[in-house]
Amino acid sequence: MTNMSDGRRADSARRRERVLKALDTMLRSDVDITVSALARAARVDRTFLYRHRDLLQRVHVAAAAPPQEGRIAAVSRASLQADLANALERNKRLAARVRQLEKRLSQALGEAAWAESGLGAPADIDQLQRRITMLEQNLADIQGQLDERADELEAARAANRELTRALNQKGAADR
Repeated sequence: MTNMSDGRRADSARRRERVLKALDTMLRSDVDITVSALARAARVDRTFLYRHRDLLQRVHVAAAAPPQEGRIAAVSRASLQADLANALERNKRLAARVRQLEKRLSQALGEAAWAESGLGAPADIDQLQRRITMLEQNLADIQGQLDERADELEAARAANRELTRALNQKGAADR
């Protein structure tokens, strides 16, 4: 059993050495440093890097490190992720604004269709209310005048009946 354990440790040490050499080579070149790229360059499985936290930490530090002097700064994974996060947040804000504008447009179109259909209240409802009040007042005035005329007519009819009766009585007495 110890021979097998020793063999595994030796294999792990060789792979570890390959990873460190590949990382050093990647740091000196313009290559984007990622777990997958390092695993490919070192000819190890990515899970090897994830099982060895110290190596994984070195990969992340190297990926986030600024470029050395004299080297042109390549786009880093962190800057791309920041750009992506900013773009996603902007998309959320724009989508919310679009929904808000669609809602306002829908309300405006709905109100316009309602008004055009004739089912909705007219826009000049205050003017119409004033007109109704004025017409009701005129109706009350004319109703009052009509009542007065009806009373006058009733009085004239009563006077006419009295006169007709008086004339009939005088004509009967003259005969």
